[in-house]
Amino acid sequence: MTYPLIAILRGITPGEAPAIGEALVAAGLTTIEVPLNSPDPLDSIAALAHCLGDRAVVGAGTVLTVAEVDAVADAGGQIIVSPNCNREVIRRTKARGMQSWPGVFTPTEALAALEAGADGLKLFPGSMAGPAGLSAMRAILPQGTRVYAVGGAGPDNFGDWIAASADGFGIGSALYKPGMTAVDVGARAARIVDAYREAAK
Repeated sequence: MTYPLIAILRGITPGEAPAIGEALVAAGLTTIEVPLNSPDPLDSIAALAHCLGDRAVVGAGTVLTVAEVDAVADAGGQIIVSPNCNREVIRRTKARGMQSWPGVFTPTEALAALEAGADGLKLFPGSMAGPAGLSAMRAILPQGTRVYAVGGAGPDNFGDWIAASADGFGIGSALYKPGMTAVDVGARAARIVDAYREAAK
């Protein structure tokens, strides 16, 4: 089974990416994001896409420009996650056949992202909006809009966010920090999945 959790591997290197990717998939985390401010991120994306094949959706985070969208697509990426709402980035992402998850914080940004073709919304920083902010914004979002909370959302407060209508989460430092082994990441991933399953009951 897979879960609505995006694994954010900020700082990962190409050499360690395949083993960590395998550990994540084994735990049920099948959407993997390599932020572009990581070392050699396109090489890591290519390595993950190659070793995980159709078992995971692999792509990039911190994507800010159309040129970066093209580079990720050429590396085999399937999902683009951004910290902001850039309509040109969203449109180019969809034109290249990838999922688009732009960062939004206000109703204006959320509706603009959806109008441009976003597949879902990344509420960021989640710690600033809080579950109450998401709950308030949900009133103006089209029915069926998927919203993932990122930054300040994790195992300790999954329940609060789910109660506020969060559809999923992006998990970064609680899951992976540079230098961690695949075994470490796999163990953390398993605990995070357990916490999510408990909160989502």
